[in-house]
Amino acid sequence: MPREIAIGGTLIPGLLPVFIGCLFLLWVLDEAVGRFGLYRYVWHPPLFRVALFVCLFGAAGLLLFP
Repeated sequence: MPREIAIGGTLIPGLLPVFIGCLFLLWVLDEAVGRFGLYRYVWHPPLFRVALFVCLFGAAGLLLFP
């Protein structure tokens, strides 16, 4: 994957689509965890959300940039 991607003549960072995809995946996982009531087993839900996003974004970044 290139370092920059040209969209409409504007260069954006190559990780921006990965970041947006991870935000969408986090939103889907957050809805699922909330719907099934799994947040009652988590000590601090906002901290859990941040940690989950960091894990998702880190794994996606490592998979895309070997």
